[in-house]
Amino acid sequence: MTDHPVPPEPTIKQFRERYETYAKLPPTGVPREEVLRVMREMAAEEQARWAEGYASGCVYNRDQDHIDFLIEAYAINSQSNPLHTDVWPSAVKYESEIVAMTAHMLGGGHIGGGPGSPDGVCGTVSSGGSESIQLAMKTYRDYFRTTKGITRPQMVVPETAHAAFDKSAQYFGIDIVHVPVGPDWRADVNAMADAVTDDTVVIVGSAPPFPHGIVDPIEELSEIARERGIGFHTDACLGGFVLPWAEKLGYDVPPFDFRLPGVTSISADTHKFGYAAKGTSVVLYRNQELRHYQYFTMTDWPGGLYCSPSFAGSRPGGLSAACWAAMVSIGEEGYLDATRRILETASTIKAGIKEMPELRLYGDPLFVIAFDSTDPALDIYRINDAMTARGWALNPLHRPAALHLCVTQRHTQPGVAERFLGDLRAAIDWVRENPSSEGGMAPIYGMANTVPERGLVAEAMLDFMDGWYRLR
Repeated sequence: MTDHPVPPEPTIKQFRERYETYAKLPPTGVPREEVLRVMREMAAEEQARWAEGYASGCVYNRDQDHIDFLIEAYAINSQSNPLHTDVWPSAVKYESEIVAMTAHMLGGGHIGGGPGSPDGVCGTVSSGGSESIQLAMKTYRDYFRTTKGITRPQMVVPETAHAAFDKSAQYFGIDIVHVPVGPDWRADVNAMADAVTDDTVVIVGSAPPFPHGIVDPIEELSEIARERGIGFHTDACLGGFVLPWAEKLGYDVPPFDFRLPGVTSISADTHKFGYAAKGTSVVLYRNQELRHYQYFTMTDWPGGLYCSPSFAGSRPGGLSAACWAAMVSIGEEGYLDATRRILETASTIKAGIKEMPELRLYGDPLFVIAFDSTDPALDIYRINDAMTARGWALNPLHRPAALHLCVTQRHTQPGVAERFLGDLRAAIDWVRENPSSEGGMAPIYGMANTVPERGLVAEAMLDFMDGWYRLR
């Protein structure tokens, strides 16, 4: 699940121009010392973009000691493959406990016999939020095809739902209905209810959605699903490891998890605010019956009996080991402390934005802070370009044109919030003083936001992705 805007091609190719490019295997192997030197140089240059808190989202932990700890945990388990449970039973321990701890955190502690029991909340580890969402949507498709004979399944989602739902619809042949959000940037309950048909298999709500960071009315939406006898998925990929602790700290957090009887599945990213290494997420289900429709089994393959719980067969067990290590080493106290610092920092930034008359804050989000320009003469994308020139990597949003900052532990470092607000003020002033300047990403985002033929925009994005794999 990307947190980043599309950069121009020269940006993604900068290292190809400065280091040896390999279009085929070298005749003899490059010395390991040279390989590591090149990798260290590139990593050091990239680190400046995130280590000091200049990036929105991206890297969620705070300190190098934690990163070194995860690296060591991965190294110990670098050869592990959860597909081979007989060889690596430790992977079974790590992943089952990751699921149980996450389920307990998200309201599953008192359902059935509790997480890990045959009748409790259950789930699997995935490679990230997109896979967690895709697994859940595939599960609803197959479950309702079997139990209700629905052959043209439909999902109903707010327009702010993550793009992974559209990817799921495309991959799995599910019709997707996008429902406009209300003036408070939250899912419109009545409009969502009206969009449900006899072919609807799941309703979706986000806690919070990526664009504006304001939690959807999950309680009301999940009740619609419960009354209609269909699934309800809470996408808590972004907030799953923040909202439970924010609630314990006394913040106003609307209900969103398995304490609501209509919620039948949740996605939550351990590799974001769970502070695990990149490449793990959790998808949870209210019961084992539903989870069975996620699994793949093959009983008559010449290679033997084959089964896998998620899309991948072989998987890097080191990532699950590092995830488990992160969760048990941080504990409830550590997550509470991290969340406290993040929300306090977010409050400082929100207050500073409110003092800038040229900007409008979207609602009162907890930690994903979206804003746009109230002055037609101040293009928000040009403000973003000016922030980029000052080292920041913010998230440009579309329809309406806006920016957001996802506050992480990196932003809780001393002086980062104040630096952000000072640079934002300077960026606004620069755009006002240089109304005719050109260049940067503003023309690209402006064009993409206004071109009525979306196919043209899609074609440009296809060309951009082709550029990932072009060597020259």
